[in-house]
Amino acid sequence: MAEQDTQNGAAAATPEAPQGPMFTVEKIYLKDVSFEAPGAPQVFNEEGQPNLQMNLSQKVQRLGERAYEVVLGVTLTCTIGDKTAYLCEVQQAGVFGLAGFDDQRLDAMLGTHCPNTLYPYARQVISDLIQGGGFPPFVLQPLNFDQLYAEGLRQRAQQQAQGNGSLADAEAAGNA
Repeated sequence: MAEQDTQNGAAAATPEAPQGPMFTVEKIYLKDVSFEAPGAPQVFNEEGQPNLQMNLSQKVQRLGERAYEVVLGVTLTCTIGDKTAYLCEVQQAGVFGLAGFDDQRLDAMLGTHCPNTLYPYARQVISDLIQGGGFPPFVLQPLNFDQLYAEGLRQRAQQQAQGNGSLADAEAAGNA
């Protein structure tokens, strides 16, 4: 009986989880991928300078108290003249554990740190798909997600200011 009491006492003395912010990468995976070369094989004989257009998107979904899925979407379209040489779409995803962050810092982590973690994986998949599609190797340049996040915040603040101004103007006109 004394042995059992000692074990219970030792279990009670176990330190609790550390306090403060916590970030973990739980899983990184490829959620969706598509590669199209609509003009192949004729497009391989096209002459001219390729024009590349890249679009980024990001989705965040809360999975639990501390778990979030972040999906980084990258769409790369290559045209030569008026013909599409290829279209490559990748949705690179990850499940991240985040705890102990205030709302503003949590938003920043989901908008900068998580995409920074996912982007190298998306770059590699895109590079492999393009080369596997018969096109010259192409490596996307690194992106500054901190700068993209700051620009997004600036645009949101500007839209809110315009929205609030319109509401105030409408109320003033209604009171006149």
